Amino acid sequence: MFRQAVQHGIRAERIEKRLGGNAVLCGVNLDIRPGEILSILGSSGSGKSTLLRCLNLLTIPDRGDIWVDGEKLAIRAASQQGGQANVIDHRQARRIRASMGMVFQNFNLWPHKTVLENVTEGPVLVKGIRRDEAADRGRHYLTKVGLSDKTDAYPRHLSGGQQQRVAIARALAMEPRTLLFDEPTSALDPELVGEVLRVMAALAEEGRTMVIVTHELAFARQVSTRAAFMHQGLIEEEGVPSKFFSAPTSSWLRSFLASHR
Repeated sequence: MFRQAVQHGIRAERIEKRLGGNAVLCGVNLDIRPGEILSILGSSGSGKSTLLRCLNLLTIPDRGDIWVDGEKLAIRAASQQGGQANVIDHRQARRIRASMGMVFQNFNLWPHKTVLENVTEGPVLVKGIRRDEAADRGRHYLTKVGLSDKTDAYPRHLSGGQQQRVAIARALAMEPRTLLFDEPTSALDPELVGEVLRVMAALAEEGRTMVIVTHELAFARQVSTRAAFMHQGLIEEEGVPSKFFSAPTSSWLRSFLASHR
């Protein structure tokens, strides 16, 4: 059990979540330190994506505590009688979400808005930035992901890899303290995966705090400062990549790695 909240970074303690009557998270403990690149691996249904969504309260955990930079998130636990968990302080929840850029599996771009509009809408609506300033910021981050020539295009005119890079630029435009990636390449055709991973690897080299749910084992081994393996709603094993991938202690992790070679 953790003894006190970290003053910087993210801490999750005893996180539980049930979905559709099934226990998805069964008391997860996790520390994410500033500047760390944490890859979370595991089989389908192990709870990876649900844990990621709990960190920024897109999904409300039934029980447990989350701290962000020493600030405890105000969550009312689910009741034993079936009452749902909920956020107590909605302004705090919005502020915390704004501090964590989320990149989804399926891009989640607005189809009726241009690439630049997709990237600038968050800073304008959530952070109150002037639209011209947001546009300058958006162009900067689109250049960063190699899409400076696509500002006026619509998502339907882009490849899947380009759409995901727009989604990364959108997350960066919020200038978050932490970037969360939920299997960002799983919806892409194989030939498009590399362009997204190259952008993510460049971000990792900048010392950003990143949490990446992924099935790309070679990429995780290359860029992570730490890796974690989830099994049946718990973190089964975690450690530095050199030991995690080469000398796992968990039989479940050994089996998982062997099946993905």
